[in-house]
Amino acid sequence: MRPYLLLPLVGLFACGTAPAWAQDSEARNRVVVIENVKLDYAQVLNVEPVYQTLRATRTEQQCDAEPAPAPAPAPAKPAQDDSRLNRLMDSVKDIFSRRHETAPAAAAAAPAAPSSGRNCRLVEVGREFRRPIAYDVDYVYKGTKYRSRLPEDPGNRLRIRVSVAPYMPDAVVVPPR
Repeated sequence: MRPYLLLPLVGLFACGTAPAWAQDSEARNRVVVIENVKLDYAQVLNVEPVYQTLRATRTEQQCDAEPAPAPAPAPAKPAQDDSRLNRLMDSVKDIFSRRHETAPAAAAAAPAAPSSGRNCRLVEVGREFRRPIAYDVDYVYKGTKYRSRLPEDPGNRLRIRVSVAPYMPDAVVVPPR
């Protein structure tokens, strides 16, 4: 190749790489801003739980109540004469017989009659459950109100991280170590 043709090519390459060298030198001379951080406390104003609603259905057997049989009429007692002796004998019989004790006790101890299955059907029953998944917290720090969503209820005071750094549009901000 001819040397006089090579010289313009080298000059052309040198001009093309000059802006890249200038950008590298600007990046090297940039100031890295380190933010100043402190921990402080803010006063909590209001806490509102955020609920998750879960819906579930399950199938249950539901039976219609069978009508209770009508009570049988009490057997008619033969006509008694109202003599004092007969009344005394009836009261003595009631004391020694257990029929007045067993009837109410048996009725109270007897469980509800199980259904025979004739009037039963499967029914879907819906249930709804609510549980808190987060808390919206309103708090004030140095006269300014803020709102944040937190995973737990903070109580009366909220520990906060306060970061201060000067504003520089193209600065690289590095958190403290």
